[in-house]
Amino acid sequence: MTLQQLRYLIAIAQSGSISSAAHELYISQSSLSMAVKDIERECGVTIFERSSKGITLTREGSELLGYARQVVEQADLMEARYSKQAKPVAQHLSIASQHYAFPVEAFLDFVQAYEGDGYSFCLKETRTADIIDDVREFRCDIGILYLSSFNEQVIGKALEDANLSFNRLFQARPHVFVGEGHPLASRKTLRIEELAPYPRYSFDQGTNNSFFFAEEPFAELPHEKKVIVSDRGTLSNLLSHHTGYTVSTGVLSSEMHSGIVSIPLETSEKMVVGYIVHNERQLSPLAQAYIEKLKLFIEEYNKGFASL
Repeated sequence: MTLQQLRYLIAIAQSGSISSAAHELYISQSSLSMAVKDIERECGVTIFERSSKGITLTREGSELLGYARQVVEQADLMEARYSKQAKPVAQHLSIASQHYAFPVEAFLDFVQAYEGDGYSFCLKETRTADIIDDVREFRCDIGILYLSSFNEQVIGKALEDANLSFNRLFQARPHVFVGEGHPLASRKTLRIEELAPYPRYSFDQGTNNSFFFAEEPFAELPHEKKVIVSDRGTLSNLLSHHTGYTVSTGVLSSEMHSGIVSIPLETSEKMVVGYIVHNERQLSPLAQAYIEKLKLFIEEYNKGFASL
């Protein structure tokens, strides 16, 4: 196999389809498909599973892609070091996260501090299942999500099946977010049963709308009034102007600092927030630098967390 074929393989995994990768690489789909077949024939493995919904990496394909990334990254570093004609190598980092403020704040600091010549950085707030899939399929270097006593068995099994590992960042006591004009806003603490009369706001999880994949603790409890959103901006507006609530770590994002309060929930449940990585992939220096930004942010603002 050639270095170019390995680059093709990485591009397909990142884009999620051969047609999209072909468009980005300015080559024909047939040429790209032939390159994949050549690698599969040479290695004796099936790299992608194809279906009406697109392509996904097989377990052998994920392992092969991990090696391919290491080879390509080392080749790029060698070219940058020894080729006088070579342009600086563009650095890549992609992060997928549940809807938290601290990954965004750390990302802003990371981008501002980066001094490389060429780069491609991506941070997306997305669904829990998509975070796992993006890291499993090597579309993202890092994923950020939370575990609890309720979801850890199901999420842990999903991570194990995807060959991913969970690395703890901090532990938090669940808090209730409400608008400052909410009838419960002046309370020092709240019990879960006191929330029953009010609308519950939660983030959309798409077709994987399982209680175990929810971003909000106690999502499994029955509730008559529910509003589902897909972004923190909409959630903030709902909290500011209506009488609903949501449950999260207790850390207010920058857009929530005005008009929204965070109240500790009386519960023994804990939220363990951390990052996931692929076991077959060595973290790049950029990924390691971003994780350090996460840790520094948590240390600096640890007073905003209920428990660390």
